[in-house]
Amino acid sequence: MPIAAKKGNTLQRILEPGEIEALDHNAIPRVRLPQRASLFSDRAQRLRQLAPGHPIGDYLKLMAALAQAQQQALNALSSEPDSHAHEQARINLSQAHLLPLILATDQVRSPHWQTVLDLLLEQLAKLSGLPPELTQLIERIQRTGANQRDSQAEAILRRNNELVDPASAPFYTAALQVICSDLVTRFEIRDLPLLDSPGLCPGCGSMPVASVVRMDGQSQGHRYLQCGMCAAEWHMVRIKCAYCDSTKGIAYQSIEDEQAPGAAAIKAETCDECHSWLKIFYQEKDPYLEPLADDLASLTLDLLMAETVYARRQGNPLLWQAAED
Repeated sequence: MPIAAKKGNTLQRILEPGEIEALDHNAIPRVRLPQRASLFSDRAQRLRQLAPGHPIGDYLKLMAALAQAQQQALNALSSEPDSHAHEQARINLSQAHLLPLILATDQVRSPHWQTVLDLLLEQLAKLSGLPPELTQLIERIQRTGANQRDSQAEAILRRNNELVDPASAPFYTAALQVICSDLVTRFEIRDLPLLDSPGLCPGCGSMPVASVVRMDGQSQGHRYLQCGMCAAEWHMVRIKCAYCDSTKGIAYQSIEDEQAPGAAAIKAETCDECHSWLKIFYQEKDPYLEPLADDLASLTLDLLMAETVYARRQGNPLLWQAAED
């Protein structure tokens, strides 16, 4: 509902959501929604590109196969929006209370997530040359009962480290990523609210996996946080902590050998206020980077940062890492 603000003796109407953007075609895009038709296939392609000669190349190839299976699963889900009344009610609620459109932590109750998990496992089981331990892991997850699966998924989403099985966590998470991406891509950019907590995804309420300085179109030169679950991106100004919102004590650490493949395109952004850190990628240094894939392939930086006083609050969804203290 539009409201008015008084300026001098004149009442000025406050614009509806989306109207400000319409006034200025050069405005910084507030949100970048994932491309439903290619989200996971693009990630799979990047993982395959990063795998040759990489210390964890075999794992990157496995995650590429998993990402490709995710794209197939997403394609199998209907992209038709919910009923207009239900969709609009959700939008109104989130915008009125500054809440994400959906909550990733609620998706354990989705009627589809275990079906997606089974589809992913079936596709992986078809791969040739799987090591016996991976085949056994896939079979173990396939045999796991529905209630146990729900419990494991909830432990993962709520980061209850004591209850999480690290080996199976990436596969559970992959299924939940498909569900979250499916739901969020049913909305328009204008539907996503501005949150009180800028470090949380306006699409599904998850924490960012990394940030990236984009080089394309209206986003050029601007920094976006990418959600680790639904892959939505939201704008955050540079030199600002994604966790505590501080602009003080921000610094950047990099791998000493910047001639190493991909090293020039990545840094660790550290905050002296809350002692957190988050990777930041520079697309101008590598136009093909994909934040989640490149985050997974840059574990060397994680190992180096583990020797510092800074903590990473959210690990990569495709490699279970307990949150640091």
